[in-house]
Amino acid sequence: MTTLALHEVHAALGAKFAEERGCEVVADYGDPLGEHAALRSSAGVVDLGFRGRICLLGEDRVRLLNGQVTNDVKALSQGRGCHAAFCSPKGRLVADVHIFALEQELLLDFEPGLTVPLVERLEHHIVAEDVQVVDVAPHYGLLTVQGPRAEETVRLLELFSALPTDPWAVAQCSDPTRGDLYVANRARAGFAGFDLFVPTDALGAVTDKLVAAARSLGGGLAGFTALEWARFEAGIPRFGVEMDETHLPPEAGLDRDAISYTKGCYTGQETIARVRTYGSVTKALRGLRLPADLVELPGRGTKLFRDGREVGQVMSALRSPAFGRPLALGYVRKECNQRGSELRLGDPASSMVATVTDLPFTTP
Repeated sequence: MTTLALHEVHAALGAKFAEERGCEVVADYGDPLGEHAALRSSAGVVDLGFRGRICLLGEDRVRLLNGQVTNDVKALSQGRGCHAAFCSPKGRLVADVHIFALEQELLLDFEPGLTVPLVERLEHHIVAEDVQVVDVAPHYGLLTVQGPRAEETVRLLELFSALPTDPWAVAQCSDPTRGDLYVANRARAGFAGFDLFVPTDALGAVTDKLVAAARSLGGGLAGFTALEWARFEAGIPRFGVEMDETHLPPEAGLDRDAISYTKGCYTGQETIARVRTYGSVTKALRGLRLPADLVELPGRGTKLFRDGREVGQVMSALRSPAFGRPLALGYVRKECNQRGSELRLGDPASSMVATVTDLPFTTP
């Protein structure tokens, strides 16, 4: 298992560790409910150093990447970013990525465990192009600050002359002692958020200052569990959890911000374009309000039924701390995935009813 660069720091703070795709994560610091509450009310600082990070360099980097992902990389000016997906030739998801156009490189941030296959895929398509693909995770850590007071927290660092105000925008600062740092406007849980890409040698010092800033505003350190709960409550799908290699990007709602229908060709484009041409996908990700008295949460793959017919399946479920009841995310066929549709949970004759609701979740 790949350990976090700040493992000893987290351990000294009482961290409980877990594993995500072969990478170490901080699950919590002993109070996930408190961390979740602080994140929703103020600001939570989370170490995302387990996520993959690669850079593309060279004159042809934009052209190469643009032919591999669903969004229009050519349209990105320096200091801008976007959400995009890598797809199979048949249009199925391979990964979703966050792309940022820096001065001389493209920075990609993505789920853990995908660095090797993505690097191999990109390098496979380099023939005579001037492109170098570099794994920068050993050199740059990734911290995120999420919550309604995230901007105030980052400003208290006093490192950046101005923070990026637009979603997906990124700014840089060159610090004489810490090196080049980057901050991206990146909401990961339905409210304000900023990602910081920090040189490994400066990671400890920046983390200490960031946590102190968050605590001064009523927030503090948060583990990945608290962030995942907030992400779920915001109805934001995560690759490997609510979406995977069996799904088309539009089924997971990625057509809202991760797909360009006007750019040139890319791997999987034909299938995705056909879906749009013929109207819609046959199933889509929806929120599900579960019975308040449900004893056991449904597992991944639990089937959903309507009039005795299977019409979908649950992908994830949570006893939501924010809403005080069990909720789920799942895929439901288009003929019965409108708000208020009632589905039988787990069995056609089940007395347990899951009610389709809009995303993000609101008070049931």
